[in-house]
Amino acid sequence: MSRKDQILQLLETAPKDAFLRFALAKEWEKEGNDATALNIYRSLVNDQPEYVGTYYHLGKTLERMERPREAWKIYSRGMEITRELGENHAMRELAGARFELGDEEDFAE
Repeated sequence: MSRKDQILQLLETAPKDAFLRFALAKEWEKEGNDATALNIYRSLVNDQPEYVGTYYHLGKTLERMERPREAWKIYSRGMEITRELGENHAMRELAGARFELGDEEDFAE
């Protein structure tokens, strides 16, 4: 049984488990299926915004899909959440990823 199949099996009994959902998205990423990973990441940040690791990986997925404006917004949203939760390490990672994309003026609406 593949790792992805194992995760899917575990999700049958714990469908809201953030770690399992995140792990499933990573498995889809490994297979090159960014669209499916993206959907899982989006669902996870909407349902469980406090699972802060998701923001970085969602942003990177958006970058790979050539959607930098959306990635910049996700990094910014993640920075707000991590600041509120006192998750300084995650906030710095998100700030670094956002910095690499460019200035706020490039992505402001």
